[in-house]
Amino acid sequence: MLVFYKESLAFLSVPKTGSSAFQTALGPRADMVITEPPLLKHAPVYRYNRFLRPMFKNVCDVELELMAVMRHPVSWLGSWYRYRQRPFMKGKPNATHDVSFDEFVLAYMKGKRPAFAEVGSQFKFLETQPNGTGVTHLFRYEDQARLIAFLEERLDMTISLGRENVSPQMDLTLSPDIEDRYRRKFSEEFALYDSIAG
Repeated sequence: MLVFYKESLAFLSVPKTGSSAFQTALGPRADMVITEPPLLKHAPVYRYNRFLRPMFKNVCDVELELMAVMRHPVSWLGSWYRYRQRPFMKGKPNATHDVSFDEFVLAYMKGKRPAFAEVGSQFKFLETQPNGTGVTHLFRYEDQARLIAFLEERLDMTISLGRENVSPQMDLTLSPDIEDRYRRKFSEEFALYDSIAG
């Protein structure tokens, strides 16, 4: 998570959306950079609302706007699948070396997921809270130009992004019937993604 106090902006780090690259690029410009522990680096809206929002509201009397990035739901699961294919993951309970992408997505759709498919939910991460705290500026991961243009204008700087935490490259094609089931079971994920201005 990155906080830009003067600009009243907090950049939430949704996992698998390039947050590490943005932290490297924007860290020196930020007023607060949370990189550890992961529970705070990747604090979703509800955790920000419970712990960080009161700090800024009560101590500084400021309400920060929240921004975040969302990846296409199929691409997001594909990124998790590839991330857990890294060589050092072999033999670990959350490794995906011995399952196909179809099997990974089917496991993700189960009520009780196996360790390798327990990756959370972008929709739950970004969900607006009952008190109205929610993401003001939401961007598609696939639309980096719009995201960077927003940040460059808001922060009055030029941004140069590197690549970090790069997963093994592989062609991932989800079977049409499994994608259809995924779209139906997690329709709120796709609806939120589709609602983002392009």
